[in-house]
Amino acid sequence: MKQYDAIVIGAGQAGGPLAKKLALAGKKTALIEKRWIGGTCVNDGCTPTKTMVASAKMAYMAANSTPLGVKIKSYKVDMPTIKKRKDVVVHQFRDGSQKGLEATKGLDVIFGEAEFIGDKTISVKLNDGGKVIEFTADQFFINTGAKTFIPEMEGLATIDYLTSTTILDLDYVPEHLLIIGGNYIGLEFGQMFRRFGSKVTIIEKSGRIVSREDEDVSEEITKVMEAEGITIHANAATSSFKQKKGGKTTATIKIGDKETKIKCSHVLIAVGRTPQSAGLNLAKTGVETDERGAIKVNDKLETNVKGIYALGDVKGGPAFTHISYNDYTIVYRNLVKNDNLTTKNRPVPYCMFTDPQLGSIGLNETEAKKQNIKHKVAKLPMTYVARAIETGDTRGFMKAIVDPDTKLILGATILGTEGGETMTILQMAMMGGITYEQLRWCVFAHPLYAESLNNLFMAMEG
Repeated sequence: MKQYDAIVIGAGQAGGPLAKKLALAGKKTALIEKRWIGGTCVNDGCTPTKTMVASAKMAYMAANSTPLGVKIKSYKVDMPTIKKRKDVVVHQFRDGSQKGLEATKGLDVIFGEAEFIGDKTISVKLNDGGKVIEFTADQFFINTGAKTFIPEMEGLATIDYLTSTTILDLDYVPEHLLIIGGNYIGLEFGQMFRRFGSKVTIIEKSGRIVSREDEDVSEEITKVMEAEGITIHANAATSSFKQKKGGKTTATIKIGDKETKIKCSHVLIAVGRTPQSAGLNLAKTGVETDERGAIKVNDKLETNVKGIYALGDVKGGPAFTHISYNDYTIVYRNLVKNDNLTTKNRPVPYCMFTDPQLGSIGLNETEAKKQNIKHKVAKLPMTYVARAIETGDTRGFMKAIVDPDTKLILGATILGTEGGETMTILQMAMMGGITYEQLRWCVFAHPLYAESLNNLFMAMEG
């Protein structure tokens, strides 16, 4: 049995940098990864999807260039080239990270599948040859992420459905893509493939898409999607699938009280993700999970077993790359720098990379009302934003929730071009205690999107 000071299971956005930092701090460290360095973000999440979103944006710009005085008679979407470019970018990120880890003194990078076999003891079945080796350590850090949740639906197992991972391997444009799920993953892929040329239908069981957002946000995104020719069925449930051999799939959908059948060439399952903890055999070391399989942690990311930590999506909570990375910084600084950091009250910004982007931070209007928090709403359509008018894209709006007494910003939602960047300015204001009144009179460079924060908070006067 091989002894280490620290073992990190999973080389995601927390595991990789944490393993490197622990080794550089003098701890004999092992990093166990069953698949690829970089986790979901680099391999089948942020990096590949946003690379393809850029290609889809170019197709959209070509199709809508005439109002700006540039007439493009025709263009062609080359999916093999789009896929190849995506693969090159992914390998650039993945390979660069792997080389950096493998060159780190005191760090062993091991490719294989780990499971606990006892108290702080694991066995690892190596990818190369299948040999099983046992390891033990004083500290364990679990960063195994999450995977696509596949719901139980009649006939689903009999069709060749796609997930957010397998759809990235397509080198052709699907004729008709049926997407089950109207949230971030479904909307990003839906808009992307519609712009590539697919007919797209989105099925959402809730009463509206992105149902966790404010109703006006959901309505505006619906308008954006439908304007591009995407069909959205809300309050809809999928009851069954049937696929002809080598042919199309028929989905039976109940929309409200009416049942209908939709024929499509491809089905994408995008109803959420579930923590990857089942294969770890956590019961052997006493680590507790919730009913979804998320590993339970305290506000310092330690499990109920002293010396075993969980970071990133496997612990549940906000499933974002930046949260996983922040988990790493908290654990590293507490253990190596002797800080006393926690996850309490940390900002949780997020961005949906549809076009236009949706960036959000803090409370939205629905949450403020639900929590009976005294608040006022500032809202500015992008049709009033000079930069948006000049660039020819006035879809969306800026919206902020403020405290009328302290004048502090409680939250913001920006739906517009580079909405995530504008949202981040408001996040920084929230973190620094800058009031909306200060932003109202702030001098911003003209004509940036940020400049319109002056006008957004103008409505708060009086």
